Amino acid sequence: MDFGQPIREITTASPAYLTAELLAGNEPVVLRGLVNDWPVSQCISDRAMADYLLRFAQPTPLHTMVTPPDQQGRYFYNDDLTGFNFTRQRLSLAHVLAQILSADGTGYYVGSTSIDAALPGFRKSNELVPLQDKPLYSFWLSNQSRVSAHYDVTDNVACVVHGTREFTLFAPEQLDNLYIGPLDFTPAGQPCSLVDFHQPDLDRFPKFRQAMNNAFTATLGAGDAIFIPSLWWHHIESTAPLNLMVNYWWRQAPAYSLAPQDALLLALASIKGLPKAQRQTWSKMFDYYVFNPKGQSHIPSAIQGVLGELDDIQVRQIKAKLFQKLNR
Repeated sequence: MDFGQPIREITTASPAYLTAELLAGNEPVVLRGLVNDWPVSQCISDRAMADYLLRFAQPTPLHTMVTPPDQQGRYFYNDDLTGFNFTRQRLSLAHVLAQILSADGTGYYVGSTSIDAALPGFRKSNELVPLQDKPLYSFWLSNQSRVSAHYDVTDNVACVVHGTREFTLFAPEQLDNLYIGPLDFTPAGQPCSLVDFHQPDLDRFPKFRQAMNNAFTATLGAGDAIFIPSLWWHHIESTAPLNLMVNYWWRQAPAYSLAPQDALLLALASIKGLPKAQRQTWSKMFDYYVFNPKGQSHIPSAIQGVLGELDDIQVRQIKAKLFQKLNR
């Protein structure tokens, strides 16, 4: 199925393009050849890539999603949305690689796994120098797979180092057109679109046409990378027999900041059930204090409290107060 328009590309073989200006932007960018010089990107065959990973692999079992052949690599809910179409298993990296290379049709997906914990030493030769101070480095390993459109709170530079991945991205404004499933019952932690991108049911999901028209797409091969801004919805399909991606996640917020999704859950519990007029008033309140904060110069700075510039101590005090209230 045809989607939207291509993602803007920069053709480069230099990490110097990962500038603060680029990463502070709010649009996706494909960085062709960004990690071409990584040794893992230069593994020509699947066997060579597997052998390269096994040089660093620890015996500790990894969280692995496993799907039967008839699911064709889609990791999703079951037919009536009461469970999932995969099992969660703890398997060693050596076992996962052996099973994928056996090509028996079973789907294996190792997602969001710490590189430093599972592959110590890997980053010494496979690293984006400008991003060394970022907090979370992960790898994603699978055979052919499909992951439904979802968002991440963090910004993301995802590097395809083996195989091929097809990315379909949507701006946050497309939320209403993507038919997102539950917030608290999800296949992999984040809420995701219920639409099957291979066979979209446009009778059931008619507004998905709008999402299709406003999508951004790109196909990445080994050595390519993509910048996915925070809160952009992304559907990812791995199409090769063996695929490996390394990604860097970080938040453009102070380390002491609380998670925005927690605020969303609290708002659902405390505001959603109010009468419409009160919800509208609270919407204005949030806009005034949070989304378009107004100056508080009429309050002496010494007593502005949480309305002033927050710091680590004040955020800890907020957390303690919330903890007390939520445990009553």
